[in-house]
Amino acid sequence: MTAAPRTRRVIIDTDAKNEADDQFAIVHALLSETLDVRGLIAAHFGTERSDTSMLDSRAEIDLLLEHLGRSDVRVENGAADPLPDETIAADSPGARLIVEEARREGEGPLQIAFLGPLTDMAAALLLDPGIAETDTTVIWIGGPGYGERETGDRSEFNLRNDIVAANVVFRSGIRIWQVPRTSYVMTSVGYAELEEKVRPCGELGAYLVDQLIDWNATWHREPIEHRALGDSPAIGLMLNPMGGQFRTVPAPTFGAEGGLLPGTGGTVRVCELYDGRYLLEDMFAKLRRFAASRG
Repeated sequence: MTAAPRTRRVIIDTDAKNEADDQFAIVHALLSETLDVRGLIAAHFGTERSDTSMLDSRAEIDLLLEHLGRSDVRVENGAADPLPDETIAADSPGARLIVEEARREGEGPLQIAFLGPLTDMAAALLLDPGIAETDTTVIWIGGPGYGERETGDRSEFNLRNDIVAANVVFRSGIRIWQVPRTSYVMTSVGYAELEEKVRPCGELGAYLVDQLIDWNATWHREPIEHRALGDSPAIGLMLNPMGGQFRTVPAPTFGAEGGLLPGTGGTVRVCELYDGRYLLEDMFAKLRRFAASRG
């Protein structure tokens, strides 16, 4: 009898310098012994905050790996821009990594967390449509919730940074677990909690806290002393899928303004709530353990 693998093969595609939550998700994944991180892909995040967003994400990934002492982790650049249309792949080393791992046989299922737009997944599917039939799961932090939208509600950020790519992925038939905005905003931490549980965890802990507070001070217009770690549920679902409350819905497509439109017959598994107690406390404990190991 062949023993089941004791690690889960994963890729993380991250717009790491977009906000201040990707950093926590990346660190959590790399500190988790059951996740075999086959690569990190630097994703763009549009041009609202930077004209070099993908390269900014790459620099942030490299900085985090330096804090972690992890020169062994593969990092590839994704697409610098959204897809021009649904037929042209934004070819990149990141998209090629996705195809490579999806086509790898004999090493168990592949899960790919997308913490930003779906550009690189769409590009991979356009390069090799057959990967939709492999044992690959897309875990996407993005898109609107499936209830009624409030009047004037803007399209969700990760979706609007590449609506074309989202439509390619949702039409492809690949397995999708979606964590929409209505769910991912429920994973908040306060400054007081971060100061107590994260800052004492060495240089890495201090950096994680400082960059979050700095981001809020730069970009948030109202008084604030918290931030949603909205990308972390993707890591939680990799570590403990039973921690999510799911329902399966018809896979939609997305209009030019980010609204939901009828799909093409597939389904998507929507995570409507994730166990925040487990998720955050597991991350805090692993940060403490890492800091202790570094002296």
